[in-house]
Amino acid sequence: MKQIKTMAQTGFTLLELLVVLGIIAMLAGIVGPQVMKHMGESKTKAAKVQIADLAATLDMYKLDLGRYPTSDEGLQALVESPENAKRWNGPYLQKAKVPVDPWQNEYHYAAPGEHGKFDLFSYGADGKEGGEGEDQDVVSWE
Repeated sequence: MKQIKTMAQTGFTLLELLVVLGIIAMLAGIVGPQVMKHMGESKTKAAKVQIADLAATLDMYKLDLGRYPTSDEGLQALVESPENAKRWNGPYLQKAKVPVDPWQNEYHYAAPGEHGKFDLFSYGADGKEGGEGEDQDVVSWE
């Protein structure tokens, strides 16, 4: 006589899978908003650090040329020599391109500035003046 061996089937039932998915959905609903809040804060902090680095780079530019780049020359003067810059000793940035803010917008630069020798700022996530949270302006003069 032949013996037939049967294998026991193992796995999860549909009900068990639905319970696990329900638990994961509840955790995502609780944790998700907190993670997004901190991600917005970190972009604002990153913009502050970038503005401070660009301000220090502008100071190096001034040491070489005796002035800050004009508003027309802009931050591009940190990577390419302006026409009338005889003592330009750049590029002053490590990359050949002026960085953008964490929201992929260009930084705004004006010299002379309303708040100091130059104004350097980002309008935040919304790209508009003013705002709160991630939409707040990040500026060099505060």
